[in-house]
Amino acid sequence: MLSSFITMRCLALGLFCLLCCNAAQTYRRHPRPITARSNTTFPIKAVENPCKAIPLDFVFVIDSSRSIRPNDYEKVKTFIINLLQFLEIGHNATRVGLLQYGSVVQPEFSLSTYTTKSEVEQAVRNMEHLATGTMTGLAIQYTMETAFTEEHGARPMNLHIPRIAMIVTDGRPQDTVEEIAAQARQAGIQIFAIGVGRVDMNTLRAIGSEPHSEHVHLVANFSQIETLISVFQSKLCGGSDMCEVVDHQCQHICVSSPASYRCKCREGYILNPDGKTCTAEDTCTVVDHGCEHICANLPRGYECRCRPGYQLTIDLKTCNRIDHCDLGNHGCEHNCVTVPESYICTCKRGYVLNLDGKTCSKIDHCADGTHGCEQEFMNTEDSCVCKCRKGYTLRPDGKTCQKIDHCADGTHGCEQEFMNTEDSCVCKCRKGYTLESDGKTCKKIDHCADGAHRCEQEFMSTEDSCVCKCRKGYTLRSDGKTCKKIGHCADGTHGCEQEFMSTEDSCVCKCRKGYSLRPDGKTCQSLDLCQTVHHGCEHQCVSTNDSYICRCFEGFMLAEDGKSCKKLECSEGVMDLVFVIDGSKSLGPNNFELVKQFVNSIVDSLDISKTGTHVGLLQYSTKVHTEFTLGQYSTAQHIKSAVNRMQYMGRGSMTGSALRHMFESSFSTKEGARFNIPRVSIVFTDGRSQDDVSEWATKAKNSGITIYALGVGKAIEQELREIASEPDEKHLYYAEDFEKMAEITKKLKSRICADKPSDENMCQCENVIMFQNQVTEKLKSLVQNNILLCSLHSY
Repeated sequence: MLSSFITMRCLALGLFCLLCCNAAQTYRRHPRPITARSNTTFPIKAVENPCKAIPLDFVFVIDSSRSIRPNDYEKVKTFIINLLQFLEIGHNATRVGLLQYGSVVQPEFSLSTYTTKSEVEQAVRNMEHLATGTMTGLAIQYTMETAFTEEHGARPMNLHIPRIAMIVTDGRPQDTVEEIAAQARQAGIQIFAIGVGRVDMNTLRAIGSEPHSEHVHLVANFSQIETLISVFQSKLCGGSDMCEVVDHQCQHICVSSPASYRCKCREGYILNPDGKTCTAEDTCTVVDHGCEHICANLPRGYECRCRPGYQLTIDLKTCNRIDHCDLGNHGCEHNCVTVPESYICTCKRGYVLNLDGKTCSKIDHCADGTHGCEQEFMNTEDSCVCKCRKGYTLRPDGKTCQKIDHCADGTHGCEQEFMNTEDSCVCKCRKGYTLESDGKTCKKIDHCADGAHRCEQEFMSTEDSCVCKCRKGYTLRSDGKTCKKIGHCADGTHGCEQEFMSTEDSCVCKCRKGYSLRPDGKTCQSLDLCQTVHHGCEHQCVSTNDSYICRCFEGFMLAEDGKSCKKLECSEGVMDLVFVIDGSKSLGPNNFELVKQFVNSIVDSLDISKTGTHVGLLQYSTKVHTEFTLGQYSTAQHIKSAVNRMQYMGRGSMTGSALRHMFESSFSTKEGARFNIPRVSIVFTDGRSQDDVSEWATKAKNSGITIYALGVGKAIEQELREIASEPDEKHLYYAEDFEKMAEITKKLKSRICADKPSDENMCQCENVIMFQNQVTEKLKSLVQNNILLCSLHSY
């Protein structure tokens, strides 16, 4: 105990060094001893303070959630008091404020409440543990928007008093922190994030200021905070000016602050949102400058300026256009054009400016030889134009030439088509025709005339070829030459009992599905495989269309071999059973599939029927969803199908809300609960709930519902005890992983059935034993399958 308190003193020294810069003087302070709960006084050795005491606005933000045990909460208070010993507290020195938070924010005292160290210490001792949720983001928002306002004691920003927030937390926030923490840092608050225990390091980095190595710290538990001392002393109290040892990239001025720095601008400039660069203050927007064109900001004011091509008049506000051509010395051969700050010479249309920029030459658009004209060309004012010789005309491409159309006068006398050639108009015939000797008329071409078609029955000349045809009642074969008879079944003389099919040579009888053709080739017989094969079914064989299946009598279930039957254990046991299944993100999709198989294995062991056991199931995450109610299904197959259809929710873990839904709705008559039937609930979870479970678990158990709590992996034992019915050893089961469920089954059997139950309860006892054995075997199988899949993926 003595070493822990001395360690806390050392931590306080380290944190004070974290909040000061280079040592300007050395002095000794003798803080009074701190008294722990055991009323044992531990004196503190006089400590030499190597840091310069500078005024700070310092706010403690303390996690007061239920996950912090009372003795750890006292350690936090002692830690704060020890840190205060090294702060010079006063109205003109360091001001201290403190707030704690759980599900809500509770301010204990503001920066303006106390002006002496003793008052602050007493206020810390008087704090009471909230023991609720973990709304860290809400606490940071209150710190930024309220705690560091001038109304609550913060000094004005222009005094450059460092604003420090120290956040101590031991758990995952129930709200978002990234955006509000970034806003707080942008507002000039330097944040130190200290995590204790199972805190996500990424969350701490999202809260703390940069560099993270100076502002973010994580220890295993409240007794090991002392490990931070060497970090604080070596990195933050070594006498270094942060502006000298880091690449600050400030455009104007770098100002060191505790364990960090900030950029500042020279007079007449303001800091940009990047926190590094500076922009001149926009005086022009706040004064009546009267500038006609442009108002330009200066470090200590503004001045009027003109746009290019204009000059400022004597009033230093209005502008006159500068006409450089009016000066008369431009030397342009054709035209002078005034432009901003100068002038240019231009030429008349059809001319180009020479290299001297003054004189002009006529443009020859054809000179470069790229005109592409087929025959002749001519230079015009705007371009090079193609021309054709006499007897030719220019084509639409504007480049090539064509001879004048000899057919245009309509005297060619062609029967079908004609074509203009270079010298005359020539007649042509359409496809399938040939030109007669007169050069004008056309005659049809007979492709079959040579007798080489080899058609079996008939033929016909078409435009392109000679095509074979078949007489009525025949169809052309794929060879395009020979013919075959159509439809041997068409005359109705086939005599088939059920169906028929025409083949190339005959009409063949067929039977419908589930029937076979008798030897007579006409009639059909039913296919009852149960009567014709050795099916091996122990109870009943049922024929299907293509096969058969085995079934069992009532009170029995089909064994794994699909043929033999086994009697249902505890087939007379009747209950209303509701599964409450954790679907949170921490479970993962693969494990969720294992949970679904786990539920189905339990369903297989129960006598599910309208008069037997009824099963309902709800899945919960951030919200609660009823997958199916007690009255929805009355067969095990329907229940298992509904389980297989479940979609993984994959978000938060609101176990308390799920217990409330189970108590208020799942066992209601509206959802199928029955009178005088035992009510049982199996709650499956793999982690800490984000809300309270005790209230609704207690109400459910007091109403007569028996609750079995099954926790795997990161499930919290205390929460499982609050959920499970008493005694715990009969209703609470926990496994680090699925492989250790076998040990739980042995303990269940010895604990539940150690006292021989009466005949009335024997069925229930044996049913629980069977349920646990089924669970164990199913989980073993699932684990082995998972290992095999992982091995295959690795391979």
